[in-house]
Amino acid sequence: MKIVVHVPNWIGDAVLSLPALEGLSRNFPEDRIWVAANDWVKDLFFACGFLNGTIPLPSQNHFKSLRHSVQRLEAFRFDLGILLPNSFSSALLFYLAKIPQRWGYRSDGRGMLLTRGVTSGKNALHQAQYYLELLSRLGIKAEAEELNFPLREDEKKRAHEYLRALNVELRNPLVILHPGASYGPAKRWPSHKFARLAGLFQERDKATILIIGSWDEMETASFLSSSMTREPINLAGQTSLRLLAGLIHQASLFISNDSGPMHLANALKTPVVALFGPSDPQQTRPFQQPSAVIKKEVPCWPCSYRECPFDHRCMMNIEPEEVYLAGKKFLG
Repeated sequence: MKIVVHVPNWIGDAVLSLPALEGLSRNFPEDRIWVAANDWVKDLFFACGFLNGTIPLPSQNHFKSLRHSVQRLEAFRFDLGILLPNSFSSALLFYLAKIPQRWGYRSDGRGMLLTRGVTSGKNALHQAQYYLELLSRLGIKAEAEELNFPLREDEKKRAHEYLRALNVELRNPLVILHPGASYGPAKRWPSHKFARLAGLFQERDKATILIIGSWDEMETASFLSSSMTREPINLAGQTSLRLLAGLIHQASLFISNDSGPMHLANALKTPVVALFGPSDPQQTRPFQQPSAVIKKEVPCWPCSYRECPFDHRCMMNIEPEEVYLAGKKFLG
């Protein structure tokens, strides 16, 4: 049987889908499994030995890109399509591609497009468990003991050489900061607090500070960099996903807002300190140890604002010293 799994469109959710994909491959050892993935997340699945391949989907959301995606999927003649996202558009894509069996959560009014739809539980689950729950409700046994991101040895070596070319002294701690969050400013800890935190690691631990982020986060990263007394290494907008994974693997500590790279670091077993504001750690916290979550109780939590209309107290109340102490525990 030929199976295609539509994976989530966000980096963090895509990383958290890995346990479900591994579970699926264990249940269908004789079958072939592909993932259909958006352009900006497809490279995450590059080295997954349990997959037969990745089908890239255009990131543009218009009729021409939809038709192109339909034609690409039709050419494979899949027998079964499993939908991890809840969107109507993902189910419509599999329906138009004439995939005979289409399984997923019955959500977003798409039940008529599925041949087998299930409802999700009422309890708020961690996002990784949410995908596993889908398989369970479909009668597929899948459990997650840990989250693993497959990184090849040549990718680890390339990242090591990349850091050496930047004159990074790896005998000292390498602390990676991710000050961005694609959802919006409401999820971002203020840059001046990130700058003070970075200074604490530089002053007390002789740490090298490396700032990462996407093209869209370059301005945030640049502002953070310019706010620091000692210049960090700013690689925002300069790394591919695979190189980023290699760099995170080399790090001593990763400190981030609730974001996709946070989950990537957690999957690589790099110690993570995650800063939460408006979002719910129960659903999107780091999935496993070593990790720590810092979150302040405020009366307006939780919220879905992309920009805080008030005083952003959920993030403003987090102080650099407490984040430093949480991270210091992982440095020994």
